[in-house]
Amino acid sequence: MTQGKLLLANKSANGTGEVLVAPIPPSYEEATAGTSAPCYNDCEMLTEFTWDDRNIRRIFIRKVYTILMIQLLVTLSIVALFTFCDPVKDYIQTNPGWYWASYAVFFVTYLTLSCCSAPRRQFPWNLILLGIFTLSLSYMTGMLSSFYNTKSVVLCLGITAAVCLLVTVFSFQSKIDVTSYQGVLFVFCMVMFVSGIVLAMVLPYHYVPWLDATYAALGAILFTMFLAFDTQLIMGNKRYSISPEEYVFATLNIYLDIIYIFSFFLQIFGTKNE
Repeated sequence: MTQGKLLLANKSANGTGEVLVAPIPPSYEEATAGTSAPCYNDCEMLTEFTWDDRNIRRIFIRKVYTILMIQLLVTLSIVALFTFCDPVKDYIQTNPGWYWASYAVFFVTYLTLSCCSAPRRQFPWNLILLGIFTLSLSYMTGMLSSFYNTKSVVLCLGITAAVCLLVTVFSFQSKIDVTSYQGVLFVFCMVMFVSGIVLAMVLPYHYVPWLDATYAALGAILFTMFLAFDTQLIMGNKRYSISPEEYVFATLNIYLDIIYIFSFFLQIFGTKNE
């Protein structure tokens, strides 16, 4: 602006008819050509941004475990209520219809979050569905715990917490890539599926008394392996990893693994009420 005024003043002083044009201001690229800070356009920013960034992965892991802790606290509260409060225990045991209703809700929400990518990625519907899923599974777990002795439930909670902590530390620190053993987990699942069908037909006749405990032990081992598998999926430094967009799906998998581990431990170490 000042330079333009000087040029106009020179024009008046010289008295000539020559038109003096103010110089064009420098572009942003010219002005910042000598600086050390890099300049990115939109395409370059999109190229630099990847899901493999450590900060993004760290935020993703923190988000998963924050939601998981809330789920486990809700489940623990419901299990404690159904186990220690006798009026509540008597009510849920005499009204099994609520159990089947919660099972239906659990099944529908699980299929929705597992099979439909849009609901589990769209906020806040993904968290609402996850909350409904958590409440339904917590009710089922609490009702299952109500049929066992209080000391047995507390013991199994402690064993589950210790096992899950050890598996989590192992998954983060070990160089063994559990995500590459998908075939082993699939075969194990098929064995458990067939064994479950046979167990459902044989167990009512009490042909093999120890068959139930054996099946529960194998189930606990299987879902402990699944816990290591799902934990390494969220780490992002193994052969297979899960996208940070799927934080709800990752939380659901780990939460389901822990609940199944607790349920199988309850069958192994639990003592049913008389």
